[in-house]
Amino acid sequence: MYAIILGVTLCVALWFLQGQQSAIRRHGQRLPRPPGTLPLAGNGIWFLQPRHKLLDWFVKCERMVGFSTYEISVPSLPPGIVINDPQNVEHVLKNNDIFIKGEFVRARSWDLFGNGIINADGDLWKIQRKAGLRFFSTPNLKTLIDVVLPPLVADTEKRLDAAAENAMVVDLQSVFLELTTRLMGNMAYNMDMPASLPFSKAFDFASGAIGERFQNPFYKLKEFLFGAPLRNSIHEVKTFGSCIVSAAVQKRKEHTDSGSADPLPNNLINSLLDNIEDRSVVADAAMNYLSAGRDTTAQSLTWTLYLLMRHPSVQYLIISELRNTLATASHSLHLSFECVHSSVLPYTSAVFNEVLRLYPPVPIEIKECTTATTFPDGTWLPKGAVVMWATWALGRSKKIWGDDADDFRPERWLVSGEGGGSALKSVSSYEYPVFNAGPRLCVGKKMAELLAVYVITNLVWKYEFEECFGKSSNAERRPVERKSQNSLTLPMEGGLPCYVRRRGEGSVEL
Repeated sequence: MYAIILGVTLCVALWFLQGQQSAIRRHGQRLPRPPGTLPLAGNGIWFLQPRHKLLDWFVKCERMVGFSTYEISVPSLPPGIVINDPQNVEHVLKNNDIFIKGEFVRARSWDLFGNGIINADGDLWKIQRKAGLRFFSTPNLKTLIDVVLPPLVADTEKRLDAAAENAMVVDLQSVFLELTTRLMGNMAYNMDMPASLPFSKAFDFASGAIGERFQNPFYKLKEFLFGAPLRNSIHEVKTFGSCIVSAAVQKRKEHTDSGSADPLPNNLINSLLDNIEDRSVVADAAMNYLSAGRDTTAQSLTWTLYLLMRHPSVQYLIISELRNTLATASHSLHLSFECVHSSVLPYTSAVFNEVLRLYPPVPIEIKECTTATTFPDGTWLPKGAVVMWATWALGRSKKIWGDDADDFRPERWLVSGEGGGSALKSVSSYEYPVFNAGPRLCVGKKMAELLAVYVITNLVWKYEFEECFGKSSNAERRPVERKSQNSLTLPMEGGLPCYVRRRGEGSVEL
């Protein structure tokens, strides 16, 4: 018995040690380790913390070392580094053939994302990206803003009006998820896709569980014992993806059988079917794009309204910009594709950029080296090592954003434009890699920006929102610091419950 216990102990110790033995060097020297690195466990203790604490740890490390690269060791994680210098981030994002998702990422996210673009590298990634670029074309974006979005926003307003009339609490995160799910369903798959469908809840659960795999080195044991809900959720998601493909194939067949001379709709599912023969890969790609399109945008809108409720002066400046540019004599807004660009509404666009700086939809990125490489700062990384950067920490870097990096200040994004007005400042995407950069620049970036500005302006113009704090023991309402829940993206834990009121007719004063 003692021999067995000793053997198991030695195996575990060797497993823990593997992450601390590496050939990573800078100018021939070992890299510094972050504070609190432990023997055997390395930095693994931090990765077992709730994700919001892990993100805060990355910020703390960045503020201690600045742009300096440091090495981390986590049990089950290959030897790796964390980068903070925008030049190093640029090196990674410009060399798409050297830095790939890799086996570490794919092994943990395969169940959910399969061969979809989130997991893909090489030719398979290029094919899916090509389909996405075709879908996110300017004509499609114009249709989205001018045709598809207005009735969906009108339905959102009905939900908010009902809550206002009955003095009911409404969860804005669920409101925005409903909006973006229906929008993606309509535009990408020609389907009515409310967020209440079973796949939506299943995907949210699976995303949280898959996200935990990147932090918990013992996830296999946990899932062996308690993994039935995750397996059921993944089955639900995969089944829904297959249904999307089957429905699209049937519509294409009906179109062909009818002999119609009209072209097929230029939606995402048709573009994927035109470029990929394997239906299972099409299903994976469809669910990947659905996740990226609905989750990240809904979550970003949630964080935006959260910060606007905390900063009423920013709401006033949005309203002032609208009053001076788009409002009519009857105090209604004229919103269109041409109106929601940053050049027309620079301050509102700056607000959204500032939200993404503080609450990036994908707060941590991980890549794997396909070959040995040297970074601009001299760090040498061997083949198979991993490189991480926390977009969350870069957005709070005082070296990049100044001493007020923790403050919500949209004005940091503005410069003086022609005629004395303001214009949106151009910022390096390697200092602000919210949408990635280089070859892997997010194909949905423009859609997210246009959609966000449309929704923000529409809701701020028409509604007042007040946080629902709940009550403490002494019956005083107190602000609650909202945190992200464990996930692959950045959902707000517990949603964003609030009260809503219509602004007075003919009045947009705060």
